[in-house]
Amino acid sequence: MQTPEDNVARPDTAPVVNVDDHTVAEAPVDTVPAPVFDAPGHDEDAGSRSEVAETGKTSELLVASPVIEVRDLDWQAVRSAANPAAIRARMHTAIEQMEKLLDKSGGPGMLFDTDREGDADRAIRVSMPASGGPLWIIGDLHGDLPALEAALAQIRNQAAIEGNAAPRIIFLGDFFDDEGYGLEVLLRVFELIVSAPELVCVIAGNHDEALSYDGVRFASSVSPSDFTDFLNANLAHEWIERAGKLVVRLTARSPRALFFPDGLLVAHGGFPLTDLHPRLDETGDWNDPACLSDFVWSRAHPKARRKMPNRFSRGSQFGYLDFADFCALSARLGRRVTHMVRGHDHVQERYAVYPAYEAHPLLTTVALSRRLNREQFGPYERVPSLVRVVEGALPQIFQLHIPGDMINEFFPQPENGAPPGTLDSGDPQQ
Repeated sequence: MQTPEDNVARPDTAPVVNVDDHTVAEAPVDTVPAPVFDAPGHDEDAGSRSEVAETGKTSELLVASPVIEVRDLDWQAVRSAANPAAIRARMHTAIEQMEKLLDKSGGPGMLFDTDREGDADRAIRVSMPASGGPLWIIGDLHGDLPALEAALAQIRNQAAIEGNAAPRIIFLGDFFDDEGYGLEVLLRVFELIVSAPELVCVIAGNHDEALSYDGVRFASSVSPSDFTDFLNANLAHEWIERAGKLVVRLTARSPRALFFPDGLLVAHGGFPLTDLHPRLDETGDWNDPACLSDFVWSRAHPKARRKMPNRFSRGSQFGYLDFADFCALSARLGRRVTHMVRGHDHVQERYAVYPAYEAHPLLTTVALSRRLNREQFGPYERVPSLVRVVEGALPQIFQLHIPGDMINEFFPQPENGAPPGTLDSGDPQQ
């Protein structure tokens, strides 16, 4: 799979402030001068400002909150929570409760389920109640257990500081593959869901959607697919097999896109590409299988104006004018889209806001603390991101500075020892 980090504009368009958790509360983000994104340059791929102007009035969403650097979490507590053996020791309970929840008459009652226009609705128009708690988004994890626990610790800390309603979490999918701790990450997500389903939404990622089960074995239509190999190697293990079946069931019912009242679109990959627009304009069927697939699989080009859809690949790219066209179409269909949060592309800084998307901002966020094997460039230790939804603007970005020794404990650099994801996870059968 392509990981176009070499094409990614460095996210230097938003200022970074160094604060610890407590300083966040003392200096609310709205008191910090907000930046304005740079206009796109004039290289041969990028459009000029006048070309961007073709997309319509310059968006007021150019204003974004500063990036929050999180360095002072209780890292020992994060390390203790990210205990593979302890998580596996609880797997019986997590799986049984998750199965019971999915079997529940009327559905599991997860976040935004009440906004579905029917059981088959996977492109949900969200109605945000004013009384809801803060809404957080966690991007691709790919077995990154320490990044998951760090994100959850930051969410808990912020809730304790602010004392508001219980926080809500949207996961952008892609919980496994790329080695790491895919099973443990899934089990932790199951635990979060069963403890408060009304506070958790799981959007399908392409690796999640690619996983299937034919009643005998698991299969995947994406590469890498090491989690599928792991499941098939453990078919004799009742609880691991049941965990694999659960993620297939959960993904089948998971939303592919969320449309928020303020114009925010949330999906794993992108949006229905331009060749689907005439049919979508005519039918208004957001749940057309081709549209749902593009929400999950399409990729953002950082600078291109337009990209021709390639239906020989599910990972076709789009440009910033393609996104502008989609925003215009969605407005005609009564679902105004002005900006988007997505994952899917493993950008080196673990978040990116492309200047070319000035008129309709696009934020990419992934929660990966290490360089994946399929990433060829950049440092091994990375800074996973976490974002918090801000009504009427791009979300607030948090960068989680996990200590390097913890990253290397969980994911030893290949040249330094064991392959990633080999930290003792215990034997759940014993």
